[in-house]
Amino acid sequence: NEEDNVGNEVVNAAAIAENNNNGAREVEEGDHDVEDNMGRIVMERIRWPVQDLQKGCKWTTDLMANFAIYFGHILSTSFYPVLQRAIGVGSAFEGWSPRERDVVYRVLVPMTPPRGHTFHLELDTAGQRCVRNFRVRVQLECTCTGEHQGADMLCFLHHPEEELRSNQDPSLLHTLCTASYLDVQKTARWFYQLVRAIWPALPQSHTWHLVLLPSRHSCQFKVTNGRESFRIEVLFGVRQGDSDVFVSSQPREACTPSTTWPETYAVAEVKFFKYIARRVPPDSLHLKCLQFFTRLQLGSGFSTYTIKTVVMHLLTIIPVSRWRRRDFVRRLMDISENLRLCVEVRRLNHFILGNRRLPREISLPPEVQMSRTCNLFHHLVMDPVAHSQAMSEY
Repeated sequence: NEEDNVGNEVVNAAAIAENNNNGAREVEEGDHDVEDNMGRIVMERIRWPVQDLQKGCKWTTDLMANFAIYFGHILSTSFYPVLQRAIGVGSAFEGWSPRERDVVYRVLVPMTPPRGHTFHLELDTAGQRCVRNFRVRVQLECTCTGEHQGADMLCFLHHPEEELRSNQDPSLLHTLCTASYLDVQKTARWFYQLVRAIWPALPQSHTWHLVLLPSRHSCQFKVTNGRESFRIEVLFGVRQGDSDVFVSSQPREACTPSTTWPETYAVAEVKFFKYIARRVPPDSLHLKCLQFFTRLQLGSGFSTYTIKTVVMHLLTIIPVSRWRRRDFVRRLMDISENLRLCVEVRRLNHFILGNRRLPREISLPPEVQMSRTCNLFHHLVMDPVAHSQAMSEY
């Protein structure tokens, strides 16, 4: 608890100072004009990436909706995973991007078990700190009775194997699994084949050219029409109950086993940014602050996710009305100061894990919401050399 309190104090420090200063004096209109003019000057001197993220997100959403129609037709009688409508995740769907070009439009396709199968998520208790890894165990269920009774389907559990081989496609256990567990790499290869087979039937194929890109844990491809291009990455996931938390095919380490599905909070984070977008003034620059600072940090030891986490904490502390142009320089200073404080005390709390103050519309599994706060800077605690390097890079 003491460790958690230190982290909360750190992430709040700059914002509390800001609020105290504002409460100590009345800001004259002239001061607002000066700050607004300063914000305008700074904004004009930054070379912002020329991106139409809304257009790219809509194009990607429409494409995946068309894919979903054909997925439903092709897979309706199969024993492959049932593919649900894609959910846009990642920076582009949050409304910002650290990249100047080649923006990646990332989507997560939820999967549910096919007929006669169930999914069971098994937590890997040997997982690393701040990363919960799961395996998706696939289990056969009896279809002799219940909703599948009388359907054109043999029961995998109670019909002879010879009859099953002769009259029915193999179960999911014999196609995309390794030792009863859903295999990420086999799933990715299968999805590649689906995309390649379905693409010619889509209306987009008449004017766009598809290029499949190599990936072992997702399906990545680029579409071009001579003038524009979009790079899309499709991840696969299994939802935890009815929550906004999934286990995903995106690995966090290079040597992740093919049956490991790390927990992802990408859907919950997108919902948080949408929640903020509905409450900020029309001229809010909170996404510009995030985009500028992540761009500034490229090539340093601070990850994009670190800066994003700092900004998400500040968005819950500093009133949404204080992210306008006149506040631009102050907010950049807040981000910088919070990053410095977090590095100094070697603590940055994860934004989702253990956060009991998230908006109600973001649904978390009880074990995620009630878990201990996770320190993203834990490695700085364990390694004094890494801490010194981080201070130097700051």
